[in-house]
Amino acid sequence: MDRAKTAAPPAPRPMARGDPRMVALDALVACLEDGEPLDGALERDRRFGALEPRDRALVSAVTAETCRRLGQIDALVRACLRKPLPRRGRVPRAILRMAVAQLLFLGVAPHAAVSTAVGLARERAAAHAPLVNAVLRRLGREGASLVAGQDAARLNTPDWLRLSWTGAYGEEAARAIAEAHGTRAPLDLSVAADPAGWAARLDARLLPTGSLRRAAAGPVDALPGYAAGGWWVQDAAASLPARLLGDVAGKRVVDLCAAPGGKTAQLAAAGARVTAVDLSERRLGRLTANMARLGFAVETVVADATAWRPDDPADAVLLDAPCSGTGAIRRHPDIAWTKRPDDPARLARLQARTIDNAIACLKPGGVLVYAVCSLQPEEGEAQFARVLERHADIRPVPVAAAEIGGFGEAVDRSGRLRTLPCHMAGEGGMDGFFAMRLGRDG
Repeated sequence: MDRAKTAAPPAPRPMARGDPRMVALDALVACLEDGEPLDGALERDRRFGALEPRDRALVSAVTAETCRRLGQIDALVRACLRKPLPRRGRVPRAILRMAVAQLLFLGVAPHAAVSTAVGLARERAAAHAPLVNAVLRRLGREGASLVAGQDAARLNTPDWLRLSWTGAYGEEAARAIAEAHGTRAPLDLSVAADPAGWAARLDARLLPTGSLRRAAAGPVDALPGYAAGGWWVQDAAASLPARLLGDVAGKRVVDLCAAPGGKTAQLAAAGARVTAVDLSERRLGRLTANMARLGFAVETVVADATAWRPDDPADAVLLDAPCSGTGAIRRHPDIAWTKRPDDPARLARLQARTIDNAIACLKPGGVLVYAVCSLQPEEGEAQFARVLERHADIRPVPVAAAEIGGFGEAVDRSGRLRTLPCHMAGEGGMDGFFAMRLGRDG
């Protein structure tokens, strides 16, 4: 890159520490350099919570799109450099990444994207400000044509994930999954009653699975019915596992690893006597607040799902186990870059212990549904085989398509639920979920 021929823009005004783009920069460094989940990085930053709603939305959009397009962005930046940035160049790398996301994928005016990025560089990585300016000005001229020649799905998918999905689902499906991750997820809602009426009030579509779907726009709490507790946010795929418990009215149901509470709300709305268990007191507090908004009374327990037991065995247990989250990359694109190849196997061992304890919570004749928002077979199909080997009194209870709105594509030959992000692609896709239903002999 010939810096001498690239004129620097006028010096911008110094940025306040609470400037939205400063907040976005720090979150991206924490996420992409240190491996912290993006939501967690933003949540622990008090500056983010203090921003106006419009600025919070800007930070969320910039950081999410940077993660969603990271492979493309890094390829574009490499094409403009004679040698890569050093590993210690954490801040200038993050500045370039978020600026390219704004310049080429979010439609920010070139002068604004360049000026802001150079201002950030001058304050946080002064020695790299000329380089940031030169790279962005070149991409302002050539970026659109370079993007047109990229294989976005391939670049934005780490190799270990692509190979895993190809082995599990085949090359065509793996490609479709990667392509689905390139689009922003719509807003899905679950309702306790009158879905058609709420669809009309919310300008939403009623999906075959029973969820409502609308384009995500504006603050959720400003939508009709939020304050009155008419509905809750829940991906269409995430709403399916709770339905596999069948008629739970009047039954005692344990919801293990319950937060943030979408499935808890489903069970309570169906008339179950729910005990919601989660290890995180903070997350369980949010669940409690959401149940209060929705008007549902549930028992909550802060406890480890691998060890906690109810006083009396439950009629049913729903276990949405801790997992790699690779099925939720549409909504949390940082997962593709913060998870590591050994995470699924490590988490599978934790899941096995949690399944064993869930079975111990279940009375004879009861039903367990195990679910994970993961695309990795180690956390799904492999768990199914192993739990049957460990427990002689446990049998599979196959799922029928009619139980999930006739969505037969999501039921495999063994009667297990497996949704993929490319399912219902014409309707906007869905998260990737695995769920198996097991019965305990009576």
